[in-house]
Amino acid sequence: MFGQVWNHGSIRKYVVFFGTLFADMYIQREDKTGTPIETMKVPLNYGPRDKFLARLEGNPTLTKPIAITLPRMAFEITNYQYDSSRKLTTIGKTSLQNPNKPNSKNYQYNPVPWDIEFSLYIMVKNAEDGTRIVEQILPFFAPDFTATLNINPDMGIKYDVPLVLNSMQCEDTYEGNFETRRAIIWTLTFTLKGYVFGPNKRIGSGNGTDGGIIKYVDVNVRPTANVETATTTNTAATEIVHVYPGLTVDGEPSQDPNNTI
Repeated sequence: MFGQVWNHGSIRKYVVFFGTLFADMYIQREDKTGTPIETMKVPLNYGPRDKFLARLEGNPTLTKPIAITLPRMAFEITNYQYDSSRKLTTIGKTSLQNPNKPNSKNYQYNPVPWDIEFSLYIMVKNAEDGTRIVEQILPFFAPDFTATLNINPDMGIKYDVPLVLNSMQCEDTYEGNFETRRAIIWTLTFTLKGYVFGPNKRIGSGNGTDGGIIKYVDVNVRPTANVETATTTNTAATEIVHVYPGLTVDGEPSQDPNNTI
């Protein structure tokens, strides 16, 4: 866009982060005495809820080898919303020196805040399995869970990204008589407060041809009664100001007095 091509993969990283949180979910079933008899991992996929309902309704008895297995979880992005409350200064920049070219640095304008809404669907065949899964999720959201993500590695900055649990509802879906296989679906909605980044830009190339880092500044002070007619030829400089930052033996700027020559 605007003659530039870039891709930081931010949205994909948000999807991976959300899926990773719920990818390692297990439930345990016991017999009447409370002795564990089965431990199973709950599969997680990316996709809409209706897709799994259609799979269930297409094979209600779940007897075919390719039938969908329960319990199962799925998630999807449901909405994007600009968040003006987290807006940063538009002209603010983040810069990072190019390690391969000391006289060049990369910079990037402040990211744009966007809220990404996720929905997590938990499909089970009995109410007990659903509550076992939900009880493993709710304690970590009060109401948000914050993780530090390396969203923008090009600039060497990590961001704290909150994931807020907005709501939760349970739905018992069935058709026909009470002997028909039913589907109990828990729906949890989340809001991820993320950022979207613009392109990386560069200042200086190290060869002094396209705006390298300024090392020296010379200012000639030429007082005159008529500023508009003053030139370097008709007005003598009464004062010359030289600004030289600290330099290392290699001629590079330094803020450390011990390394300055």
